[in-house]
Amino acid sequence: MKKGYFLLILLIMLIIGIFLSLLLGSVKTTLLDLIKSIFGIEGMYTSIFFDIRLPRVILAFLVGSALSLSGAILQGYFQNPMAGPFVVGVSSGASLGAVLTYTINLQFTFLNLSSQTLFAFSGGLLIVYLVYLLSQSKGTIKIETLLLIGIALGALCSALTSFLIFWQNESMSEAIFWLLGSLSLADWEKVISFLPYFLICFSVSIYFSREMNLLVQGDEVAQSLGCPVNRIRKIFLVLATFLASASVSISGIIGFVGLIVPHLVRIIIGPDHRFLFPFSALLGGIFLIFTDLISRTIFSPTELPIGIVTAIIGAPFFIYLLRKKEY
Repeated sequence: MKKGYFLLILLIMLIIGIFLSLLLGSVKTTLLDLIKSIFGIEGMYTSIFFDIRLPRVILAFLVGSALSLSGAILQGYFQNPMAGPFVVGVSSGASLGAVLTYTINLQFTFLNLSSQTLFAFSGGLLIVYLVYLLSQSKGTIKIETLLLIGIALGALCSALTSFLIFWQNESMSEAIFWLLGSLSLADWEKVISFLPYFLICFSVSIYFSREMNLLVQGDEVAQSLGCPVNRIRKIFLVLATFLASASVSISGIIGFVGLIVPHLVRIIIGPDHRFLFPFSALLGGIFLIFTDLISRTIFSPTELPIGIVTAIIGAPFFIYLLRKKEY
C-alpha cells in the first residue's frame, strides 16, 4: 500500500512539474496561451511551448531518470548507498571522453549514437573499471578506498576536461556546460536519439532486478542460488556506465542525482530492486524537472547551471551520509 501511495504522489508531482515547466520561463506566458496551444488554437507562443520547453522538460526527465537509475545500479553493485555516477567518477570520465571528440574534431554517428555519446561511454567505463581495480586489496574492496579513488579520478578527469576546453580556446559557456551541466541545448533530436536507448537500459535493469537482489547478499550466496555472478555484474556495470555517460554527453555533468534519489527511494519503499529501480528512475526524472525549472527561472532571463542547484542539494546530503557511517 505504501508503494501505491508513493506512486500516486510521484505521478501528481510529475504532472505539476511538466505543467510548471511549460508555463514558466524567460518569456512570460499565461495559462490561456498554453490551453490555446494544446487545443490547436492559433497562438503566438505555440513554438515556445512545443519546440523549446516541451523537449527540454522531456529531456530533463530522461536525463534525471538515467542518472538516478545508474546510481541505484552502482549502489547495489558496490553494496554502498554512497556510490553514484558522480561520486565514483563515471560522470567526469564521460565528460572527458565527450570533450575529447570536440578537441580532435571527430564527428560521426553509429546506431543513432553520436561520437560524443560513444566516447563518453568509453571514458566512463574506463574510469569505473580503474576505480574498481585500484580499490581492491587482497581480493576485497574497501568502500572508503573506493570512494576516495573515485573522487580523486573524477577530479583528475574534470581538470583534464578544463584543460582541453582551455587549450581549444572555447568560450566560458562551453566550459560551464560540461563541468556544471545544462539542458539549454535540448531539442527533439536529442530526445528521439536518447529515448530508445534509455528504454532498453531501463527494461534490461528491471529484467535483472531479481539478480541484483541476490548480488547484494554477496557473490558466494548469489552463486549458490544459481545467479551467474560474473555475467550479471558485467551487464549491470555496462548499463550503469552507459546511462550516466549518455546523460553527460547530452547535458554535461549533473552531480548528486544518482546519489540522492536512490537513497531516498530506498528509505521510503525498501531495498528490493524490483521496485527500487523503477521508482528511482521516476523520482530522478521528477527531481531533475524541478531543479531545471529552478535553474532557468530563479535568475531569469539568466540561466543558472543546473549542476549548481543539484550540488547545493546534494553536497549536504553527501556529508550527512558520511556522518552516519552506515556503509
